Amino acid sequence: FCRLPVVSLGISFFSSLLYCYMLTKAVFSVILKSRITNFKQITVAAMSTEPLSLETLKKLHDDFYSNSKNELAQNVCTRYDPFEVAISRRRADSALHVYNIKVESEGKPVTNQENSGRCWLFAALNVMRLPFMKKNAIEEFEFSQSYLFFWDKIERSHYWLNNIVATAKEGEKLDGRLLNFLLKDPINDGGQWDMIVNLVNKYGVVPKKIFPESFSSRRSLHMNALIKTKLREYAKELRDKVAAKASDADIQGTINKQIAVIYNIVATCLGTPPEKFTFEFYNKEKAYQCMGPLSPQEFYNKHVRPLFNVDDKVCLVNDPRESNPFGKLYTLHCLGNVVGGRQTAYNNQPIETLMKVVKDSIQGGEAVWFGCEVSKRFERKNGLEDLDAQDYRLVFNTEVQIGMKKADRLLYGDSCMTHAMVFTAVGTDDKGNPKRFRVENSYSDKEYDKGYLLLTEPWFREFVFEVVVDKKYVPQAVLEVFKQTPVVLPAWDPMGTLACPCCDKENRQ
Repeated sequence: FCRLPVVSLGISFFSSLLYCYMLTKAVFSVILKSRITNFKQITVAAMSTEPLSLETLKKLHDDFYSNSKNELAQNVCTRYDPFEVAISRRRADSALHVYNIKVESEGKPVTNQENSGRCWLFAALNVMRLPFMKKNAIEEFEFSQSYLFFWDKIERSHYWLNNIVATAKEGEKLDGRLLNFLLKDPINDGGQWDMIVNLVNKYGVVPKKIFPESFSSRRSLHMNALIKTKLREYAKELRDKVAAKASDADIQGTINKQIAVIYNIVATCLGTPPEKFTFEFYNKEKAYQCMGPLSPQEFYNKHVRPLFNVDDKVCLVNDPRESNPFGKLYTLHCLGNVVGGRQTAYNNQPIETLMKVVKDSIQGGEAVWFGCEVSKRFERKNGLEDLDAQDYRLVFNTEVQIGMKKADRLLYGDSCMTHAMVFTAVGTDDKGNPKRFRVENSYSDKEYDKGYLLLTEPWFREFVFEVVVDKKYVPQAVLEVFKQTPVVLPAWDPMGTLACPCCDKENRQ
């Protein structure tokens, strides 16, 4: 805007240039001050009109030290973990691992997922192995968790890439909430029950001795980092193709090439699963036994499915939010692992229904896969999951972790399913009501009561979200819900949280 007629102004060229500079500076100064003022007004309007004053902070300080208990708590908590300090010695000492209803025998050895988020796979295979071990009189046995882990990485990457294409075709913006959610964590170790069904039905299972652990199955962080960065790179490539109106065949060809790279990464890190194998073992009587040669699918269909059929198991959840009534079927947008596979389905029921089917299943001799928020009110040394395991009010003069109702904790991001384990026993009162549950975890036998937890009925109500039982233990009226067309919840809904993206050893709270 500074095109000044130098001659008409009767000033030199350099004076004119200086004038332009000063005028430009003045104008920009006014604009900048205006914007800063507007920003301050917006910021102040959005925040409290009463900032913390020095007088308020002085009063908080004086009030804190007016109670000698606060000073004692401070002395202890500055030296030790506040979670440990809050443990109730009285409650921990009264926790007894005694149950009147149990499965016939528990699986050996106690499994260990180590530094990975594979709890959902460990829990499922821990349940599956019980009838297999009984039928074949095997004293110690594990199905290969790494085998299903391998195929889940391949399938989930393929599923995610197809979601990227679908959302691009639907016009989802790159900076929109859905794409932000998908790109933030393209893949992790966690999963849901219906994902297990997809993997087992498509790929079968193998004994752990046939496909053992590897470094990256035990410590998956760096392998996942490699996969994630490639998936984000491929997301851009696919979105660019959709924007350029590439044909479906072209896009599918691109996905196939991308999956070939992902396969190479996973196979390099985990090893390559067997196409056929022979399983040789000694039973409890030291008699030689042999199964095979056969494929993983044949092994499952012949030796496992007749004893434990994943298609006969159903998933019941407890989501008490008013927006999601009981007696309804729900699913999650973009949640799954196999294109064309079984859809994730949540049959929402009152917590009492979940407790009853767990008890009935264990009474019938079948252990139960379940999902919960494991870290809340958890006394680690003795393996106690109880609302009174810690007395935070005694230490901090306020309630912690149970200050809101279960529904509100879901709504405000303070609770969700983080870990999957197995119920193997239940203790009841004189009326047959469940009061405590025995839980098989997958953190080795060095933790808790030789690898087992005690979970109380009040804790179950607050922090258990999902159970999986055989449909024969479920009332017909509840089974009818599975015939409904599911309500689709958004991809970021807390009920879509996977067990267990952060339940590995390094991330346990």
